[in-house]
Parts: sequence; C-alpha cells; structure tokens
Amino acid sequence: MFTGLVQGTGTVRAVQARAGQSRLTLAPDFALGGYVKGESIAVSGACLSVEEFTADSFSVYASAETLAHTTLGALRPGGKVNLERALALGDRLGGHLVSGHVDCVARVEGMAPAGESKAYRLAFPAEHGPLVIPKGSVCLDGISLTVNECGPDWLTVNIIPETQAVTTILSWKSGVLVNMETDLLGKYVQRMLIAWRDAGGKGPQAAPSGLSEDFLRRHGF
Repeated sequence: MFTGLVQGTGTVRAVQARAGQSRLTLAPDFALGGYVKGESIAVSGACLSVEEFTADSFSVYASAETLAHTTLGALRPGGKVNLERALALGDRLGGHLVSGHVDCVARVEGMAPAGESKAYRLAFPAEHGPLVIPKGSVCLDGISLTVNECGPDWLTVNIIPETQAVTTILSWKSGVLVNMETDLLGKYVQRMLIAWRDAGGKGPQAAPSGLSEDFLRRHGF
C-alpha cells in the first residue's frame, strides 16, 4: 500500500523490452537507498517489485498486464518517473490509501494558472466515472490529489507549488497520458452494491430494485 505522497522523481537508466514485457532500471534523483529485494515501490503510480539494486539504482519487472494498463511501456532512457516506497504500518497517512494498481490511463486536456497553483483538466474512460467524486481522492501518476470538479469522463485537480517541485507534473501538457487509480474504498462499496443488486431479490443480502436511503441504512452506510 502507498499514500500517493511522492518522495521524489527518478530517471530511467535502461529499458529491456521483450515479448510484451519490460525490465526497467531506475536511478532516484534523491536519497532513497536501503533497498530490500522484493520490496514494493510505486513507479508513477504502478506498484512494482525490486529485483536487483546497486547503491544508486534499482531494477523492476513490468508484466504484459502492467504495460497494458499503464504508461510504463512508453518509458525510454532519460525519462522521468515519480517514486514512492510502500507505506509502513504506523506511518502518517498524509495522502490517501493507494494500492498501486492502476485502473486506466487518463489524458491531460489542458492547464490554467490558479494563483501559485496550476489547475489541470483530464479525461478518462467513462466506465470509471462512478468512482470519481467532487472533493474525493484520485491518484494520478502516483500522486494523491483531491478532485475539484468532475463529470462522467473528466476531472480537474489543483496542483500546489510543493507538488510541482517534487513530481513530474511540470512536464504535463495537453495530450500527455498519465496513470490513474480511483479511490480504493469506493471500489469496495461499488462491488458490494453490485452484488446486492445482482442477487435479484433472493436471500437476506438481496437489494431492492433501485437504491434508497432505507436500503443504505440497513446495510451500514
């Protein structure tokens, strides 16, 4: 698990692509070190396991499944990524709960200044729309952000100066693709509601046709 509080950026040193899979060698642009073989590190929002490491770099493997749902397949030597080590129990949860399992790729549609901040608008596949809510949390390229406004297939976020300084966001421009993970808690709620709906009125967990305040209260919401 992660928090979406990026620790810093990393530079891609090498890419070994073969048969729809890839191994990446990454060099953090800040003091990370102390690697443990097999530990999880979020690379621009995608949870990957450390295979090998040196004093100043580490290598990870990205499967065909990972490449199919993220932007990692487009990385080349010299490219930049956001890095975050896995959350340790007892640490402060400054962002939100992030699994590192990217749901889809979003596209930057535009940016406008907002004081010292920058406001970005992004488009994403409409199937993920129900899990994006105003003032809710979203993870973009591994960065925990608050949704300002949203629609069925778009959202806006505000990027403060500190986030601009320690992440890859300054390279965002119209057309750039970014990894997007929707809120973890929302996924579980949606899954439970679908199960109750699909029960079709049979058994104690069955949902009535349509949601109501009474139905949600009886099931603990």
